[in-house]
Amino acid sequence: MVELSRRAMIALLGLGAIGTAVSWPRLTGGDIPGRGDDALTVALFGTAQDAVARQGLVDGFQRQHPDIPVRIVAIQGQDWSNFFAKILTMVAAGNPPDVVMVATEGTQLFASRMAHPLDEFVQRDAAEMKEYFEDVHPSLVEAFMYRGSLYQLPDNFNAPNVFYNTTALERAGLERPSDNWTLDEFLNVARTMKKSADSSFLPYFWNNRLWGGVVPWLYVNETSFLTEEKAKGGDWLWNTFYPNERPRGGGFLWENADALNERTIESFQVLEGMVSEGLAANPAQGGGNELVSLFSRGSVGMTPAGGYWVQGLNEAGFANDDYDVTYFPKMRGQRHQFGTAGYAIMSTSQRKDEAWEWLKYTTSVEGMRIAHAKPDSSVARRSLNDELYGAGIGPAHWNVFYDTLEKFPTTAPMPAPPQQAAVESALIKNVVSTITNGQGGVKRGLETMQRDLEVALRGR
Repeated sequence: MVELSRRAMIALLGLGAIGTAVSWPRLTGGDIPGRGDDALTVALFGTAQDAVARQGLVDGFQRQHPDIPVRIVAIQGQDWSNFFAKILTMVAAGNPPDVVMVATEGTQLFASRMAHPLDEFVQRDAAEMKEYFEDVHPSLVEAFMYRGSLYQLPDNFNAPNVFYNTTALERAGLERPSDNWTLDEFLNVARTMKKSADSSFLPYFWNNRLWGGVVPWLYVNETSFLTEEKAKGGDWLWNTFYPNERPRGGGFLWENADALNERTIESFQVLEGMVSEGLAANPAQGGGNELVSLFSRGSVGMTPAGGYWVQGLNEAGFANDDYDVTYFPKMRGQRHQFGTAGYAIMSTSQRKDEAWEWLKYTTSVEGMRIAHAKPDSSVARRSLNDELYGAGIGPAHWNVFYDTLEKFPTTAPMPAPPQQAAVESALIKNVVSTITNGQGGVKRGLETMQRDLEVALRGR
């Protein structure tokens, strides 16, 4: 994803892959990085420091392809949506990059408007790509399918799991929850933690956002705030690389609002109850920058986070036995959400063959080892996570990160249609009012959310 020091800082702020808080002037034709350069231009979300940190990856690539010069362009933004808007500005100005690192939030936006499908390349080099797909869980690949075509190769991912403070758990006289713990058991842990602590203690801290906000509680209840369907197609990929898997289709489609689904209402009622009982933070109060200090001193018992948090906690001096990680509790199921990221080739690129060589190298074992030298994100290749988290830095149950995919194979990406930015805004705008007006206010709040989502989705 991004260079370690910045990544660690983001992790410590509890922001995961959400973005930076640094502004960047609007790009114009004259100030676009790389204008006039004849190199393969690779754009990523980050700072100039992040671009420098990719030099080892560039060097490795050019050892294999000395005839393909590469320029890394780092573009700052307030969030992923802001970054994507700046890529659109580069396209409009006539100087788009050849390759862009795109997170789940932008996959369908790029696939529908800017990215070139990888199908021809993957099928042409199927023998070479076989080893990669054997090492990558199909759920990650499926997240990058759109209407039957593949647009990205998974590079890294993070599923929101439950990080818990072992001191708070032990203080409450509790043992590690079982992998298949239920909502009732989760609530019992939260209440017992609260009774054993002072009045400022928060059993569960969470933020109002798409990743790790309300969505995990919807997914474990086998629901969402958007309808979920599968596009046709994709058999060319599944039959070739995952012959023992039931074909998954041509990618997710989230085309209609579903905030008034009975199960969605139920999940919001659970969150309302947790907040009103004092078991969970009101996500309108405070933010991620409070979380590390609260968590490290035992004032927070549990919080949703992913593998990206491990390196940040380590750099903050938080011992790996001071915390551990487990799965979200079961409601109707234990399906989790995740966000993933990978490089996309721009449809406007005149260097698509060279761009494909970049994608192949960066998803090779060598390329991924260079790009992910420390545990600042879970890696798409299951084999490399052993090296990252099993080297004494990760928590005792670090295997939870990849096992979320293995144990719960219906685990899926966060709902991110082409109108993701407007959809996320409609969600976030209505969460706090929905869960802070009592049980009776939940449905009223979701009625407003439903209307806002319908408006957002009409922007197709």
